[in-house]
Amino acid sequence: MGSGIGGRYAGALIGLADDRIANNPGILDRLAGDIAKLGAQLRGDENFRRFVADPRPRAATQRKVLEDLAARLSLDPLTVNMLRVISANRRLSALPGIIAAFEEMLAAKRGQVAAEVITATPLSDAQRAALTASLIQAGHSNVRLVEKVDAGLLGGLVVKIGSRLYDNSVRAKLQRLTYAMKGAA
Repeated sequence: MGSGIGGRYAGALIGLADDRIANNPGILDRLAGDIAKLGAQLRGDENFRRFVADPRPRAATQRKVLEDLAARLSLDPLTVNMLRVISANRRLSALPGIIAAFEEMLAAKRGQVAAEVITATPLSDAQRAALTASLIQAGHSNVRLVEKVDAGLLGGLVVKIGSRLYDNSVRAKLQRLTYAMKGAA
């Protein structure tokens, strides 16, 4: 769980939140919201993704961009401080790994099970809610969706929970049909 640079920064952020939780009970929820906002920013903004991956901007430039982003997203001071530290340490390219490690560590801390959901197009809120309800009905309580998009699926979805794989994609259905037709010939 959470290895490498991303795991170390995510672990430090959760550790700092744990230190403050007695005086600030909602800190973990706020940090989780901040990390979700940063993840959404990375997924939705190609320019920000390129900026994060590019090691060339000076630390002062990175700091300015990150502080503007933090103000726009109304991030908690603890999250802003983490962004300052990774920028000062020239580790901004580790941000996607930090986000993934934080989400994984927080889910483990809360006793949640990760369900990796791969779809051809991003899920809508209604689809997300219906999928969560279906997973709960199938006996997977306290599930956290980790969404990925793979246009090669053509449609449908693939859900991985632990060692279980539920493949209801159009690509898989076409493969099964192809195998069935070859077997009949």
